Amino acid sequence: MAEAADSQGMAPSPARRWLRRTAALLVGAPLFAGLLSATAAPAAHAAEDAVGGQSVQVSLDSVAPKAPVKSDTLTISGTVTNKGKQAVTGAHVGLRVGSKLSGRSGIDETAGRTGYAPGTDAAEVADGPTVKFARLEAGVSQDFTLSVPVSKLGLGEDGVYPLGVSLSGQTPTQQYDQVLGIQRTFLPWQPDAVEGKKSQLTFLWPLISSSHLTAQTGSDAQQTPVFADDSLARDIGPGGRLEQMVSLGKQLPITWVIDPDLLATVDAMTRNYKIKVGDSLVNGTSQDVAKAWLSSLEAAVQGEKVVALPFADPDLASLAHHGRDVPGSLGHLQSATEVAQKTIDTILHVTPSVDYSWPVDGAVDPSIVDVATSAGAHNVIARGDSLRDTLAFSPTATRPIGGGVNAIVADARLSTAFQGDMSMADTSALAEQRFLAQTLSITLQDTDKQRSIVVAPQRMPSVSQAQTMAAALHALDPQRWTQPLDLSAAATAKPDPLAATKVPGAGAYPDALRQQELPLDAFQDMKNTQGTLDRFKVILSAPDRVVTPFGNAINREMSTSWRGDSGGAQNYRAGVQLYLDGLADQVHLIQKSTATMSGRSATIAVTVQNKLVQGVDHLVLRLQPKSPTRLQLGEDGDAIGEQPVKVDGDRSQSVKFTAIANANGPVPVTARLYTEDGTPYGEPMEFTVQVSEITPTVMLVIAGGVLLLVLAGIRMYTHRKRSMAREESDGDDSPGQSNGSADADPGQPSDPTPDTGPESGDAPGPGEKVDH
Repeated sequence: MAEAADSQGMAPSPARRWLRRTAALLVGAPLFAGLLSATAAPAAHAAEDAVGGQSVQVSLDSVAPKAPVKSDTLTISGTVTNKGKQAVTGAHVGLRVGSKLSGRSGIDETAGRTGYAPGTDAAEVADGPTVKFARLEAGVSQDFTLSVPVSKLGLGEDGVYPLGVSLSGQTPTQQYDQVLGIQRTFLPWQPDAVEGKKSQLTFLWPLISSSHLTAQTGSDAQQTPVFADDSLARDIGPGGRLEQMVSLGKQLPITWVIDPDLLATVDAMTRNYKIKVGDSLVNGTSQDVAKAWLSSLEAAVQGEKVVALPFADPDLASLAHHGRDVPGSLGHLQSATEVAQKTIDTILHVTPSVDYSWPVDGAVDPSIVDVATSAGAHNVIARGDSLRDTLAFSPTATRPIGGGVNAIVADARLSTAFQGDMSMADTSALAEQRFLAQTLSITLQDTDKQRSIVVAPQRMPSVSQAQTMAAALHALDPQRWTQPLDLSAAATAKPDPLAATKVPGAGAYPDALRQQELPLDAFQDMKNTQGTLDRFKVILSAPDRVVTPFGNAINREMSTSWRGDSGGAQNYRAGVQLYLDGLADQVHLIQKSTATMSGRSATIAVTVQNKLVQGVDHLVLRLQPKSPTRLQLGEDGDAIGEQPVKVDGDRSQSVKFTAIANANGPVPVTARLYTEDGTPYGEPMEFTVQVSEITPTVMLVIAGGVLLLVLAGIRMYTHRKRSMAREESDGDDSPGQSNGSADADPGQPSDPTPDTGPESGDAPGPGEKVDH
């Protein structure tokens, strides 16, 4: 009624308004109090949950045995750290074992949980082990060890069980027992061998490194290699990354995947080598370390499966997405594949397989597959997060993708299990347990069907990552649910008929990987370097001394190891090109400014200098006057003169041209080297031939000289005639007797001393006179 009155414009009295407001306050007060209570309660619970889930960090450093049997005692050690601002009292560490997880998705879901979840996390094991802490101060850590017979854990049928370690206690603001921190891991439970078929597990063990050798070599007969730094010596030395990969790998059932460039580089270290330190070169001293590493690796791979990647591990995705647009780029992949088998066979004395290609992270699209197989490989190592399946089980790795090519699809979960920082004991232990749990779950999906599973880990595992991988593989040694298989056998396994065989389109390629690829400019740089090399090698008497190191350097420019280091990749390419240009410039024309020609014809000399150790040949020196009507070359008066050039190592050679002048004055001339096929070599050299006419004064001098010669001849003729007459007269007076008082013969003038000396390699000075 009041609302009706208000709507009709009837104003209530002041007394009525006061009564209405009072009633509203009396009615609303309890509601407002309820709202405050409802708002405050979630905030309090949120704060409580935050404390309960975050205040104490629980780390599990080891689980032993990693895959126990019934008679074992399970021992778990770790650390608790109070991350909160309040001390924890009455604390204890307890063990929790949950119900069997439902397959691989159950493992993923459990691994992704954080904080304690009542009703989801299991209760502590009854009569289970505990470790008590009377007081745990803020910021303080305490170690713990829990041991319990496996028979007391209440494990049922075979499978994977969540294993939790929690710390419970009280805080000054919450004085009741509560879970303040928890860490979960997994307990694979398969006490006896699988009653059925075990999964066949192929684990790739990569020996790959970044590029260490430069294109530079010494000028000695051994071509002493030059290293960019000495980091490889540390990697192959005791405790180094590559030393650990070999020492761990030789004890494991694995397939070795080797970059031949790494072997060639270490092999170069077994002899004399240099290291760049600033602008200087110092002697390398790690020959013994290199020999020991190669010897250990050679022993490890004997009788084992070895897969050779193309030389320097070229980035197949970069080639597919950018390199194919630059002519000649795919040719480098072909040559890198061809040299791979020979390198490994020569150094390790085993014959590797070159029938596999491995794109970065196993990510593929049609163009990557095309490039990966262009050099003859028939198997592309992909990964399950690229070539995805929608099956309820994990299919066999091998599957046909068309054109006689197989995709070897590595399991994504297992292949990424050991990424990240494994230097901390807790992360390493969790990775091992999760890896074992996943392998058991795969086998238990269907023990009536045997499947082949491939693991392709990161290309360059760290020391801690390699140690974690090795520990996990050793836990599978009893072969209760897996058995080892090499990659060749895995590639011939019978594929699952329902497994995915369609290669994803280019749009599915991960953006993060695409951003790390070598750009188009990189392949253009490689093309330019190859062009310079092609022009240079044709003039060399020993081209292999240049072709081999620079060919390998170009392959290294395509390496996957440059991902994430675009600046380093660009600097490396620039360094290779700069050094090659410097070598090519060692064969050049010595600059001259002016040659004076005092007459109608003369010889013009141009000097070619070769500062290389080896000789050069198959060059042509071309001389071309800019005014051929004023200066012609050769006896036939050609407009252009050409002479073949051959110069020994560290020598200079003067090449001479006959020149005929038709007019006085300066004539610009261009000299340039060419290869025999007419390709210009080096930069042109320009100089001037100054032609001078024969002046009247010079003619008078010449005429005077001729007159003197004539008079001398007449005198000699007269003198000889008189001498002959006297001899005849004396002969008539005293026959048979000699005339002892005959006039002395003044003799003949001697031959002039030659005015030419041995050919000099020094540069002619300005104003050089030509040879007549």
